[in-house]
Amino acid sequence: WDNADFSRGTGTTFYQEFLTLNSEKPPFVRDVEAKVRRYVRSSYSAAWTLKITWEKAPAYGARGNSLRTNTYQAVLTTDGFRSYVLILYQDGGMQWDYTQLPTTNVLIGYT
Repeated sequence: WDNADFSRGTGTTFYQEFLTLNSEKPPFVRDVEAKVRRYVRSSYSAAWTLKITWEKAPAYGARGNSLRTNTYQAVLTTDGFRSYVLILYQDGGMQWDYTQLPTTNVLIGYT
């Protein structure tokens, strides 16, 4: 992730919280559980999930008037003992022009 710049009125950030302890799980949470089970190959039942979306986010510090934006999500989920994060990008990956950023040693995802 890089710093996004919403100061020019382009893009937005929003979130949705899913409290699923003792309640029926919405399709989104069931999908998250299925992904976690597939990736870590263990049983997993979410007690809480948070979806954060950065929509049409422009890059911070881009030189020039870059119109390239990114839409990406972080999904945090826990069963109360184990916690996971899913990092999801729009189709095609990052769209920011890294040559227009102050530093060009960019990495998609995390290390």
